[in-house]
Amino acid sequence: MVALVVALVMKTFLVQVFVIPSGSMEQTIQVGDRVLVDKLTPWFGAEPERGEVVVFKDPGGWLESTHGPSTDGPVLRAAKQVLTFVGLLPSDSEQDLIKRVIGVGGDTVECCDEQGRVSLNGTPLDEPYLASGNPPSRQPFKVKVPQGRLWVMGDHRDVSADSRFHMGNPGQGTIPVSGVLGRAFMIAWPPGRVHQLEVPVSLSSVARAPVGEGAAPDSAGRGPVPAEPPLVMGVLGILPLIGRRAGQVRS
Repeated sequence: MVALVVALVMKTFLVQVFVIPSGSMEQTIQVGDRVLVDKLTPWFGAEPERGEVVVFKDPGGWLESTHGPSTDGPVLRAAKQVLTFVGLLPSDSEQDLIKRVIGVGGDTVECCDEQGRVSLNGTPLDEPYLASGNPPSRQPFKVKVPQGRLWVMGDHRDVSADSRFHMGNPGQGTIPVSGVLGRAFMIAWPPGRVHQLEVPVSLSSVARAPVGEGAAPDSAGRGPVPAEPPLVMGVLGILPLIGRRAGQVRS
C-alpha cells in the first residue's frame, strides 16, 4: 500500500516515465527509450521554453484512438482501473505526444529561408538535433504563435506529425500551454543511452518577440500527414519495488 501511494504521488506531482514508440524524435530520442518527465515545476507556474522537449495531451485531432471494446469482466476491469489510476497499468484513454518547443507565444516561426532553414523571429536556426538526412521542413509555413500557445516540431521532421500538419485544426497547429504535462529532461533507459536532454542554445538565445495578441498562420502546411503509431506502454520505472511501469506517449 505504501508503494502504491508513493507511486501515485510521484506519477501525479513529481516525475513520470514515458516509453517512446516511434522515430519522430530521432536523433535525440530513439524508439524504445524511456524518458523522465518533470511534472513538478508546472505546478509552480513554470511554462515551457523554446528548445525544451515536452509531453502534452492531444489538443484535438492529432491522434486517433486504436483501442477496441474491452472484453474484461467487471472484477478484472475494476482492478485494472485501480492500477491504472496509480500508474501501474497503462490507460486506454491516454493520448499523449512528445515534441520539441520551437516557438512560444508572440514568436513568429517561418520556413524556409534561402538556405532551407527554419527562422525564429527572423533569426535562422541552427538545428543540430535533426535526424540525419532531414531538412528542417519540406513544406513552407509561417505562423505567429498566439499567447498561451506553443509551436512544436519533431526532430525527425520527415516522419513527425507535428504543428505543421495540423494548421487546419482548432489552434491552427499550435498547442495550449495548459495541455503540457511536463518537460522530458532525461533518457533513463536503456543504460547505454542514459543522459540529460539539454536545451539547444540556438533556440534559447533568440530574442523574445514583442508581447502581442498573436495571429493566425499565414500559410498552412501541405502534404500527407505522417501516421502516428499505436501507443507503446511500459511500467513506472522510478520505484524498484514496483517495477518498470511507464506512461504512454506518442512521438
